[in-house]
Amino acid sequence: MTTQHQTDARSGVKRTIRHTVLALIAMVGFTIALVPLYDVFCEVTGLNGKTADSAQVISATGVDTSRTIRVQLVTRSAPGLPWRLEAINQVVTVHPGEVAQARFRFTNTSDQRLSGRAVPSISPSQGARHFRKMQCFCFQEQWLAGGESLELPLVFQVDPALPKDVATLTLAYTLYPMGEEIALGGLHD
Repeated sequence: MTTQHQTDARSGVKRTIRHTVLALIAMVGFTIALVPLYDVFCEVTGLNGKTADSAQVISATGVDTSRTIRVQLVTRSAPGLPWRLEAINQVVTVHPGEVAQARFRFTNTSDQRLSGRAVPSISPSQGARHFRKMQCFCFQEQWLAGGESLELPLVFQVDPALPKDVATLTLAYTLYPMGEEIALGGLHD
């Protein structure tokens, strides 16, 4: 009788371990899939202020001169990158549909060659769907030698379909470190 009881107990323990391992695998799989799913969700809905990470096509719907949109440009650097990123023009005023340009200055305050990447976000988040970047330093990693400064443009358009109640967009760039110092290669890969 005790042998049957021990066999049933072992079988129950094995089943519990199997279910626990399967649940753990499912949780890890869900965690891995969550980031890409969240990015797709944000891209589709325009929530969280995420903007496109590649050049977009200019809308040919025409310029709406009856409206003016104020685009505020905010910059910050994440810890770990001794660079300064600054918007040369902190506010750009545009009409929806108009192609505009803003300039940014990157400065490597260290004595080492380093790379960084600027990651944009827009608020209010509904504005992300209506902000098109044709040219942006945020599309690729930037390399700067120690003490070097570089000015780069942002060419953009605010879609005339931006809701009428939105008169101000805030475009924030956060600069993150990307790679280690390298001895060879061009300055701006």
